[in-house]
Amino acid sequence: MGRGDLTDGLWTRLEALLPTGIKPGRPQVWTRRQLIDGIRWRTRTGAPWRDVPERYGPWDRVYDVFRRWQRYGTWARILTQLQAEADAKGLITWDVKRRLHRLPGPPARRRGGEKGDLQKEPPGGVSVEPADHGLGRSRGGLTSKIHLAVEQGQKPRPGS
Repeated sequence: MGRGDLTDGLWTRLEALLPTGIKPGRPQVWTRRQLIDGIRWRTRTGAPWRDVPERYGPWDRVYDVFRRWQRYGTWARILTQLQAEADAKGLITWDVKRRLHRLPGPPARRRGGEKGDLQKEPPGGVSVEPADHGLGRSRGGLTSKIHLAVEQGQKPRPGS
């Protein structure tokens, strides 16, 4: 078992979530565990598929399993089930913050075609957003914000 490969305990949990469709015929040369470890190695390192080490199986077989399960939604289903289990055990804290913003008005117009006449502040000199919101003016208007839902304050949640 290589560094970063699935432990026996993790593999047992994951194996129960995998699809059961086994084709009749010759036995598989490469186990599912090896192929999944190869997929995990590739996504962890960011290396090209052709650089997947041989101990995980041929790179094209590892890629084939990854793409097929991606197309059929297997990875999304596994992630949803693992998140539901962790949420039921209280291991995930969902902290979603939302803030509504007033949309800026139409863009400023040029007068007489001079570049220096662009409107630099909103009419009346009043800012649309408070200063601590981190919004600034640009030629296109107010800059934008991005809101994400994160898991335990770490990684962005899928679909957010």
